[in-house]
Amino acid sequence: MNNQQRDKQRATQRRAIMGAVATALWVSFTAAAHPLSREECSEGSDFIKNAALSRENGMDGMSFLAQTIADLAAIKSFPPSLRWFVQDQTDEDYLLKAVADVFSNPREPLAHQSHFFGDCVTRTSAGD
Repeated sequence: MNNQQRDKQRATQRRAIMGAVATALWVSFTAAAHPLSREECSEGSDFIKNAALSRENGMDGMSFLAQTIADLAAIKSFPPSLRWFVQDQTDEDYLLKAVADVFSNPREPLAHQSHFFGDCVTRTSAGD
């Protein structure tokens, strides 16, 4: 596969990832989020860093996103109070958006982690 084909494939994957995330965000637009703690923001940022590490080790975005969605579906079988980070649809959408960003806007894993943590804490402080 030449560079032009690879770039075209990556662009297609980015559009598909963003489309999946946009759909998830649209579905839950009116859902109320639970307030995330600083610890939850830290744990979520670790997940995002690991997503970026997975990307660097060759995992494609669609596969990672599909596995994350399947994992989140399994997590929903537990009561919200027992769930990690994702206790409601708004939390799920927030995490999926960050995962999509890891694959559509590649940066160093620590940069993704830092951005997510800062955004999460700000979001929590603002009461979103």
